[in-house]
Amino acid sequence: MEVLRKLDSFAIHASIIILLQPSVSSSLEQTTGNHTINNDNILKLSPKLHFEITVHGFLLWASMGFLMPVGILMIRMSNREQCGRRLRIIFYAHAISQTLSVLLSTAGAVLSVKNFNNSFSNHHQKIGVALYGIIWLQALIGFLRPHRGCKGRSVWFFAHWLLGTSVCLLGILNIYTGFQAYHEKTSRSIHLWTIIFTIQLSFMAFIYLLQDKWLYMQKQGVILGTEPIRSTDKEISTRNKLKELTNETC
Repeated sequence: MEVLRKLDSFAIHASIIILLQPSVSSSLEQTTGNHTINNDNILKLSPKLHFEITVHGFLLWASMGFLMPVGILMIRMSNREQCGRRLRIIFYAHAISQTLSVLLSTAGAVLSVKNFNNSFSNHHQKIGVALYGIIWLQALIGFLRPHRGCKGRSVWFFAHWLLGTSVCLLGILNIYTGFQAYHEKTSRSIHLWTIIFTIQLSFMAFIYLLQDKWLYMQKQGVILGTEPIRSTDKEISTRNKLKELTNETC
């Protein structure tokens, strides 16, 4: 009888342990999970990492969001420029802005590889990898520029234009995806920065479109003080006839 009592007591204790084990295990998992999440949040919001993310964003904005478009706007000014001295100034300004753009983007890439978790799980990181390769290819093609009149000049110009346009568009797109990644990483609002950057891009796009119409506007006499409004042949013939009638009457 004593043995049966001990067996019954052991069975009861074993049943209690078996019933409580899932809840205890679940509680431990939940606690461990919460601890991991909290540590992860602390890591994401650490001052050092936040500063590095801010520096990375500033470098890429200065490179892709400012210097690259400005360089394109400057080189477009040379299309209708006749003065050799001004052409050289425009060319060197374009080259300097693009070189600085490459260096700043490279610094941002090094900072990203060294300090960030590059799991390539979002669009920002994937576009960034492609962008870094294209921008260095563009820089290499720029240094290999053939002289005017060479057979490969047309091919070089098309490749340089295509890569430059691709870098500019991908860079702008990656800035917007970077804003989103920053928001996901820090949980901070990005609306103000998105609006400011969009206004800046809109202004640059307006300048880009205005460059195509600037000479036409000057010829039309829209801009005062630059060129007088030219009379058409019909207006000149009408004035001559009026002068002739006036002389006959006199």
